[in-house]
Amino acid sequence: MERSPLQRQVAYMRRSLFDQGYLDEQFVQLEDLQDDANPNFVEEIVTLFYTDSARLIHNIEQALQNRPLDFNRLDDYMHQFKGSSSSIGAKKVKSECTQFREHCSARNAEGCIRSFQQVKQEHTILRSKLETYFQLVTQAGQAN
Repeated sequence: MERSPLQRQVAYMRRSLFDQGYLDEQFVQLEDLQDDANPNFVEEIVTLFYTDSARLIHNIEQALQNRPLDFNRLDDYMHQFKGSSSSIGAKKVKSECTQFREHCSARNAEGCIRSFQQVKQEHTILRSKLETYFQLVTQAGQAN
């Protein structure tokens, strides 16, 4: 069966998310769990991730305001964030979380602050890319 131009665009965008290092194999595993009974499973899981991560970002921002910094609390929050990121296959976000945690271990306040900006940046970029991707998936499904 011939793919529509929209389906080819979805496939290309999906491939580019992996090629550019935004997603890893865990995302594929989520896709494998999606079926006709729950056709929006992956999008729903990603939406839950963004809801949960917004709470964690807020908690980390609040913790970074406190002096002295509580590196153990910051590390706990980032550990949760990294786990959530890993669960959806957010490769670049997860990598930045690891950097942040290394700065926590070194008790490097400036490193934590700089690294947190990178975490938020990668989080925002991935969110935008996935929103566009899921919109295309929906449009391609409606075109069939």
